[in-house]
Amino acid sequence: MITQKDIQQLNQKGIRPEQIDQQLLRFKEGFPFLELHASATEGNGIRVMSDAEIQRCQHLWDAYMGGSRRVLKFVPASGAASRMFKDLFAFLDSDHEGPQSAFEKHFFENLHQFAFAEDLDAVCKKQQHRSLEEMMRAHQYKEIVRLLLDSDGLNYGVLPKGLLAFHRYPDGVRLAVAEHLVEGALYAKGNDGKVYVHFTVSEDHLSLFQQAVAKVAPVIAKAHKLQFDVGYSIQKASTDTLAADAQNQPFRADDGSLLFRPGGHGALIENMNDLDADIVFVKNIDNVVPDRLKADTVTYKKVLAGLLVDVQQRIFNYLDVLERGQYTHDDLLEMIHFLQQDLCTRNPETKLLEDSELALYLKSKFNRPVRVCGMVKNQGEPGGGPFWAYNSDGTYSLQILESSQIDMQDPKKKALFEQGTHFNPVDLVCAIKDFKGNPFHLPDFVDPATGFISNKSKGGKELKALELPGLWNGAMSDWSTLFVEVPLSTFNPVKTVNDLLRSEHQA
Repeated sequence: MITQKDIQQLNQKGIRPEQIDQQLLRFKEGFPFLELHASATEGNGIRVMSDAEIQRCQHLWDAYMGGSRRVLKFVPASGAASRMFKDLFAFLDSDHEGPQSAFEKHFFENLHQFAFAEDLDAVCKKQQHRSLEEMMRAHQYKEIVRLLLDSDGLNYGVLPKGLLAFHRYPDGVRLAVAEHLVEGALYAKGNDGKVYVHFTVSEDHLSLFQQAVAKVAPVIAKAHKLQFDVGYSIQKASTDTLAADAQNQPFRADDGSLLFRPGGHGALIENMNDLDADIVFVKNIDNVVPDRLKADTVTYKKVLAGLLVDVQQRIFNYLDVLERGQYTHDDLLEMIHFLQQDLCTRNPETKLLEDSELALYLKSKFNRPVRVCGMVKNQGEPGGGPFWAYNSDGTYSLQILESSQIDMQDPKKKALFEQGTHFNPVDLVCAIKDFKGNPFHLPDFVDPATGFISNKSKGGKELKALELPGLWNGAMSDWSTLFVEVPLSTFNPVKTVNDLLRSEHQA
C-alpha cells in the first residue's frame, strides 16, 4: 500500500509511517462521540464575575504585568478571506447583472461605508478610468465586485482576513492585523516596554504580513510609547493529514503521490508549543473592534488573565506542598475541593483513595497547562459550546465541544446540546509553564480521539479529509479549564463582508 516513493514523500513532510496507519484506521473506524455529563451554564461551570471580582482580577493582572513574566498575544491568521465573499462570488457567477438578493442589495447600498471603499475607488479609476460612484451610476456592479476580489484589483478574494481593511478612522483605515497590535498595546505591555505578538500565517502570505506590520507597527508603538516584538509561524507540514478515498485507502493525486491536506486549526498546538511565553492570549484574527469599542475587550482580557494568574498561583502553591510531601489529610481535602469546584475536574472515585494515592492524583491534575476561556450568551452562532464531558480516565471536566463531537441521534445528548446557554467566542488566556518554570510539552495534552472526518472533492473525485483535534477543543482537552461569562460586546467576528457594515465595525 505504502511505496518507497511514499516513504520519501513522508520524510520530506516529517510524517512517520505509523501516523499514516493511525489516520487510515481513523477513516475506517471514525471518531467516537464524546460522552456528555451536562451543559455548562451559569453557576454550573460558567462563572459570572461580580463588580468586585472584576476589579480584583484587573488589579491582579496589572500587578502581574509589573513583573518579569513574558506575555504573548497569539493570533491564528492563516485562513484566506474567500469565505467572507462567497455571496459576492455567487453574484459574479449569477445570470443577473444587478443586485437582487438582500445580501447583494445591502452590500451595494452601503458600499461607501466599507473601510476599503477609498482603495476600491482608486482601483476603479486606475482600471476603468471611472470613479467608484461613476461605475455605480453606470450599473457596473459585477465589474466593481471583480475589482474588489481579483488580482488586478484589491485581490480580496484570496488575501487573508488579517490584511483586509476593517475599520476607517479620520487618519486612514486600519487592517485587522493592526487592530490586534493596538489591542496588545492596551493589555499586554510588559515591564520591559514590549508587546509580544505572534501570528500564524500561510507561507504564501508571510511577506505580505511582514510588510503590513512593518508599516503600521512603528506608528502604533509611538502612539502607545512601547515596542512591538512580532513573530510569525507557518502551520507545520508534519501536521498535514492524509486524504482517503471512499474505500478508506490513501487518496492519490494524478501523479500517483499521496494527497495531504492541512490538519485544521488544531495543528497550531505545535506552533503554540514553540512559543517562549508564560501567559498566552488566543484570539481569532477577525474578532476585533474599532478603538471606540475596545474598552470592554480590554477590561475582560484583564479579567480573564487576572483570574488565570490567581488560580495558577494557588496551583503552584499546592504543587510545592505535594512535591515536598508536607501535607496533612485536611490539606488534601482542601486541594480536592479546589480541584472540583474551581478547576471543575471531578472524579467520583477519589473518595476511595488513600492519602498517598490522592496526593498522586492531585499532582497529576494540577501539573498541566491552564486556560481561562471567555463565554458569551448564545446568539445562535455556529460553532463550539461549553460542556461538562467525560474523559478517558473516568473524570469529567469542562470542555469546548463542536456539534460534530456530539451524538445528535441520542435524544438526551441532543437535549443537552440544545440546552446550552453560552457559546465559545475563541477568547482564551493560557498558562503554558509548570510550577518549576519549565514549558509544558503541549502535544502531550491533546486527546487524539477528538478529531473529525469531512467530505471534500479533488479534481471531481470525492475524498475524505481528516481534521485534527481543534486548537481549543481536543488539542486542549487535558488542560485545566475555567469558563467565565464575557459580554457580547467582546465578540464581533467578521464572517461575511457585510458584517463590516454592522455598527460594531463602524469607527
